[in-house]
Amino acid sequence: MSTRFLHNFFEPNSLAIIGASEKPASMGGIVVRNLQEAGFPGTIEVVNPKGYATVFGQPCVRRISRLSKVPDLAILCSPIATVPQAIEQLGQLGVKAALVLSGGAYLDTKKSDSGSIRERMLDAARCCGMRVLGPECLGLIVPGRKLNATYASQPVKPGRVAYLGQSGMLGNAMMDWAAGKGIGFSHLITLGNSIDVMLPDLIDYINQYSPAQAMLLHLEYIQDSQHFMTALRESSRNRLVLAIKSGRTAQSDISELPPTPGLLHRDVVFDAALARAGVVRVDDSDELFDALETLTRMKPLRGDRLAIVSNGLGPAMLAIDKLISAGGRLSQFDDATQNALIEGDFDVSLPGHNPVDLGGDATPERFVEAMEIIAQDPNVDTILLVHAPTRLAPSKMTAQAIVAHRKSFRRNLLTSWMGMEEAVSARYECNLAGIPTYISPEKAVKAFMHMVNYQRVQTLLQETPPSIPFTTSKASREACRDLIQQVKQEGRSCLSHSETAQILDAYGITTAANRYVQTPEEGREVAATFKAPMALKAIHEGNCEPFCYRRHPYKLSAGLLHDLDTPEEVAEGIARMSAKMHETYPDINIREYCLQPMLRGRHYMQLCAGITRDPVFGPVIVFGFGGYKVNVLADRQVALPPLNMNLARDLIKNTHAAKLILEHSRDAQRDIQRLCEFLVRLSQMASDLVELKGLEINPLLLNRDGLIALDFTMDLGAPARHAIMPYPEELREWVTLKNGMQVEVRPVRAEDAPLINRFHNHLSEESIRFRYFHNKADLSQRDLSILTSINYDRQMAFIAEYHLEDGSKEMLGVVRVWNDSDNIRTEFSVIIRDDMQGQGLGSLLMKKMIRYCKDVGTLEMIGKVLMSNHPMRGLMKHLGFKMRYNMEEQVVDCTLSLNEPQSDWQRHRLESQVE
Repeated sequence: MSTRFLHNFFEPNSLAIIGASEKPASMGGIVVRNLQEAGFPGTIEVVNPKGYATVFGQPCVRRISRLSKVPDLAILCSPIATVPQAIEQLGQLGVKAALVLSGGAYLDTKKSDSGSIRERMLDAARCCGMRVLGPECLGLIVPGRKLNATYASQPVKPGRVAYLGQSGMLGNAMMDWAAGKGIGFSHLITLGNSIDVMLPDLIDYINQYSPAQAMLLHLEYIQDSQHFMTALRESSRNRLVLAIKSGRTAQSDISELPPTPGLLHRDVVFDAALARAGVVRVDDSDELFDALETLTRMKPLRGDRLAIVSNGLGPAMLAIDKLISAGGRLSQFDDATQNALIEGDFDVSLPGHNPVDLGGDATPERFVEAMEIIAQDPNVDTILLVHAPTRLAPSKMTAQAIVAHRKSFRRNLLTSWMGMEEAVSARYECNLAGIPTYISPEKAVKAFMHMVNYQRVQTLLQETPPSIPFTTSKASREACRDLIQQVKQEGRSCLSHSETAQILDAYGITTAANRYVQTPEEGREVAATFKAPMALKAIHEGNCEPFCYRRHPYKLSAGLLHDLDTPEEVAEGIARMSAKMHETYPDINIREYCLQPMLRGRHYMQLCAGITRDPVFGPVIVFGFGGYKVNVLADRQVALPPLNMNLARDLIKNTHAAKLILEHSRDAQRDIQRLCEFLVRLSQMASDLVELKGLEINPLLLNRDGLIALDFTMDLGAPARHAIMPYPEELREWVTLKNGMQVEVRPVRAEDAPLINRFHNHLSEESIRFRYFHNKADLSQRDLSILTSINYDRQMAFIAEYHLEDGSKEMLGVVRVWNDSDNIRTEFSVIIRDDMQGQGLGSLLMKKMIRYCKDVGTLEMIGKVLMSNHPMRGLMKHLGFKMRYNMEEQVVDCTLSLNEPQSDWQRHRLESQVE
């Protein structure tokens, strides 16, 4: 999957419509008319075996082979059974893009040895390198290029919103709603049941080539979570992204994927993924429309404080209820605002306070005066006007007064015109003026909270976290991997309690003082060293699987005994459990018995944490309340690894457990910090041990002394593919410079923001100009976030750092690459600290990056160097780059071939001027 040939869909100069006629029900005929009405400037030909001379004035031929020229884009509207053969013929002709609008219920039914219709379509496309969008899609619209290749009935005006959906009918509804609101689109695309071009491909294309300021996504299923998350994270850095997902419940989920262990509903994983990508999620189509209106018509928020002006207290209180329940804040007016409102006798219910109730006799002029006063208050970020029609203040007249004085308010403004007949004209006036308007106060507040949530996720996306307080050594990681391989060689998928304890210990997770025995005699001997009371657990295949709960976990048959006081009771317990287990479950083999001191009391809080694996997004970190009621309480939040300290804190704060800690802990911040470190360790474990399928630590005990993992289980599976590529530890290495300095070269990570900032501050103006082509005195928070929080599957940055004697570090240089979405070309940049010039560091960093890019299959490395940057030009020549002077930009273009193309499409992309 990639963006190859996608420009043929969105920037075609010639089209061929396969299967169009002038019959009223002809889908192809509707497409031809839509293209004509949109004013498509290119050539259009029609293929129909009936032998028409023309179809709606466009020339028509009988066969694909008789087309007068090779079209940039073929649009297939013929019966679905004929589509595979048509794709094959188009491919032989040299067509590189096909839009399949045809559909049917038997796409996956195999009627012959040649496979299903879907398989034959895909085989035909792959043979000739063609890209296929569809089948069963509505088509695509690019208003800026006068392209409407759909069978929709509604024209679309140009705009700066891109809509990418998986449902044609929702796309139709979106067009009709946008037309009523006067909102335009840069692109409107529906995928349907697409066999080749997928949603991440389209997101990548929009990222690179579209002027869209906002992106709307309708999701039904995700196939490649890593590609999806990478594309989405890059997109949300540059524009607003809204998403709605169907299939949230088990009954509406058509993916037929297995459930995620430990989670009642997989939809929480989608929530976590979208939030991690900086995307605002909406729950229903009404919210999608309302959020789009708010976010495209409002300026960025300065804060989340809302002031409400109304001509009745009842509607205002409804708005407040919605605001507070959604996590918003009501503005607190300052003294000057309160005095002005009281002196002007504006508020009839709560003088000088928010909300401002102007009363039923308020005129349009009173609304304007009150809002001008409130807009002066620095504690107000947004104003919501709630209006019910009265004889003194008709809706339309009030709306016209608000619109006329809009510029004087100097705040974001939302309006709610309640009612139907009179309110319609007021909403129309606001629509024309570009003021967001809603039919109820609750809808207005919900739309406002989407804006607040957007600011929150963007802030989280741009945060630079504190340094990670823990990292495993290479030796400990290898020891854990060796243990896992040993378990697999024995034919087991679950680790025993003692084996899991070894892995937890390697990652710095404290476990209870467990001792493992095999016989009653061993149990008696070990129990003599314990302080009573003790707990005893039998470890067997039935209780080594994570997230597998029983109705009666304390029965003897479950293999758990509490409050044993003497060695004799321990020995007797082992004997009784062994006999009972073999009687009840004769096929189960007891691997070992775990003896540990009883840990309970009011000073302990029982938590649950671990790692599970989602069939779509791969490894997932879980955290919440623990104990045997964990499934009933359902206080379990999730996050995608890798986690840093900020992301871990964000995960914890959404649980009821966090509220209890903040309420009852003697040192809540200390306990939260410990939990954050613990979750970062779990995240690192998920990243390092790719065969780890599930890990459940329940209960995880928290007290004043720290965290103790009391009981735990772990199982294995096939190597996992992370939705967000984890930190590549294996690329770290130590090197020696010409001056003898020992330097570590490693991939950059989000926690390196302070290091990079100090490095930048020590660069000379000339070095900065050579790197950025202009003087860049300071790095903003956004700059630091972009430079450190990178997608390792598409970007890479190696930094060279020197470890000082006091334990601190200094950054000496950095090399970066940015790959295109097809991994064809990568653009490099490199910068070295001024006092390290001449030590071979630039050459060393560039050679490491060249090796890395070769290993990941990139075809070509490119870069631009200023003519005056003589040291860099010399380095490029030494490394074998081809250099060409670019007169237009007055720089030297440097190019290095890394790998040979392995397919025709790679060769085409490499040679093409369209990247």
